[in-house]
Amino acid sequence: MTKSVSLNAGNGGETHQTTDADHPVLTTNHGTPISDNQNQLKAGARGPVLLEDEVYREKINHFDHERIPERIVHARGTAAHGYFECTDSLADITRADLFQKRGQRTDVFVRFSTVAGGAGSVDTPRDVRGFAVKFYTREGNWDLVGNNIPVFFIQDAMKFPDLIHAAKMEADRGYPQAATAHDTFWDFISLMPESTHMIMWAMSDRTLPKSFATMEGFGIHTFRFVNREGKSTFVKFHWKPKAGLASSIWDETVKTAGADPDYQRRDLFERIGRGDYPEWDLGVQLFDEEFANGQPYDVLDATKIIPEEVLPVRIVGKLVLDRYPDNFFAETEQVAFCPSHLVPGIDHSNDPLLQGRLFSYQDTQIKRLGSTNWHQIPVNQAKGREGGCPFHNLQRDGHMQMQSPKGRANYEPNSLHLAGEIGGPREDPADGFKTYPAEEQGQKLRIRAESFADHYSQARLFWRSMDPAEQAHIASAFVFELSKVSIEHIRLAVMANLRNVDEELARRVANGLAMKLPKASAAKVAPIDMEPSPALRIIRGPLEKHTLEGRTVGILFADGTDASELKKVKEAVKTAGGRPMLIAPKVGQVPLSDGSTISADAQLFGQPSVTVDACAVVLSDEATAKLTKEGAAVQWVMDAFAHLKAIGHNAAAKPLLDKAGVEPDEGVVDLNGFVEAAKKRYWDREPNVRTLA
Repeated sequence: MTKSVSLNAGNGGETHQTTDADHPVLTTNHGTPISDNQNQLKAGARGPVLLEDEVYREKINHFDHERIPERIVHARGTAAHGYFECTDSLADITRADLFQKRGQRTDVFVRFSTVAGGAGSVDTPRDVRGFAVKFYTREGNWDLVGNNIPVFFIQDAMKFPDLIHAAKMEADRGYPQAATAHDTFWDFISLMPESTHMIMWAMSDRTLPKSFATMEGFGIHTFRFVNREGKSTFVKFHWKPKAGLASSIWDETVKTAGADPDYQRRDLFERIGRGDYPEWDLGVQLFDEEFANGQPYDVLDATKIIPEEVLPVRIVGKLVLDRYPDNFFAETEQVAFCPSHLVPGIDHSNDPLLQGRLFSYQDTQIKRLGSTNWHQIPVNQAKGREGGCPFHNLQRDGHMQMQSPKGRANYEPNSLHLAGEIGGPREDPADGFKTYPAEEQGQKLRIRAESFADHYSQARLFWRSMDPAEQAHIASAFVFELSKVSIEHIRLAVMANLRNVDEELARRVANGLAMKLPKASAAKVAPIDMEPSPALRIIRGPLEKHTLEGRTVGILFADGTDASELKKVKEAVKTAGGRPMLIAPKVGQVPLSDGSTISADAQLFGQPSVTVDACAVVLSDEATAKLTKEGAAVQWVMDAFAHLKAIGHNAAAKPLLDKAGVEPDEGVVDLNGFVEAAKKRYWDREPNVRTLA
């Protein structure tokens, strides 16, 4: 049913868009063609609206109900489709289908998120990031639901509601949103020594990732692999970014939140759109009971890591994200992850935090998505074996049931097949999922294992593994956060705990707050000194990558810019794998020195330098004279320098750099050396541009 297109004004002047060969007929949800989508049904042109107007009632009813409860945590997120490819077979260690053959691919859906903020918060607060992966394997869905940090705040799931209540906005005032710099969070942390290791990570640059593509991911818990012979191997999961590990610094991330609240989701969308697909290696740490028993910590304790120098990470696959969702709500918002979703060959451990998550997530999805049939939403459906139904069972009915099962067999066992009727699916004793038969014994007790009692040794390990620049960031983060705490005894209690981590750290925090150091808090187990782990560093660490690949270079130009200089910089950035972004005071056609014109990609006033990875300034003498009187231009250069980015410039632009207070160093170069300089940050500059604890 098509008609020729027409745009015509009705009696009230409203515009109607009528159907044509390229557009289907607009209908109600029940298929009735709609003749007018602009006006309610009225009794006369100026009369009352009639209740019988089903077109309006259906439209407004759907609108009134089109939001679902947001996630209690991880509410703000974005996601993408992609695939996992096995690069090293683990057939001898696990029977999990996706790890059997080198080159075998498995579809995935990955969601990244912040934890504390609501769905309407910003992308870039200081916060842990969720890193949840749904594998659509041929033997069902496996959900690896982790974070960008390998440890957690608590050891037992009993404390999870308390942690989140303390971290969320305060109950009496409804703020701060997406921030931990307030009394209730730090009160909880000060009274929970087990949180000390995690809070060290939270105050580090790990909670300020530059982008989703440049952060690590971790499964956090210890899991089990089980092979076909029934042998168990403990495993910890690691996602290693191929783009390298990179974070922002605090001043930069604060300004990014104001410049572009959607910065990280926009970055993911644009990377995929231009074919610069985010990619990670999947690594595993594999170990047995003997290794576990030989460590000075409990591998079932979610507040502990196994240092990579002690147990190397074996790379077994790669994750590639190559397609953004067609509809944000249908997929990103409705996707549901559950740590209890396993496949044959993967099993849980007795980690008490993990054990609590096995119940909590399933319960959450039923509440949030409104039905026990949430697994039938397309993004959540298992895809099944080739040619087969994605799932087969005898569960029936329930709110929003999408299937119409045949036959009367809704129970098992049954013998209806002997009468020629549909009997339904049956168990698979040989290849079905089997829980590892670990032997367990003991009294029923509400108790914490003694092996969980050391709360400071790994926090000390983390601090002593950091680069000096990262240590300064951590100490300064503690100072900033605690300066927002209005109750003095909470600040003192946190510093008392920090003395068990490192005396120098505690002293730097106390000096930053102009407070006297309290006595160290009592430690049930005296902390020990563990060998530093350089793998924990971002700055000058093994995953810091000096490259322009996947990164954006802002090129500031204006009327009269030398056309050849501009072209040369732009092409050099492209050749190095970077993305040049032309930024000018005005978008549209900007006249260059040779009489040609070029369009800017962004306007100076709306594209501050916090949104790019390196900056080039290519100006004429006349444009420089004008821009030295333009606050936005001076701030653009000033921030680039303060955020430790490379700055390339031509001779004519030098007065603008001088006005911005840019001092010469190895990261401030002429245009000939710019592309090479733009591949890294200049951490040694930082003491010259800000005061750190």
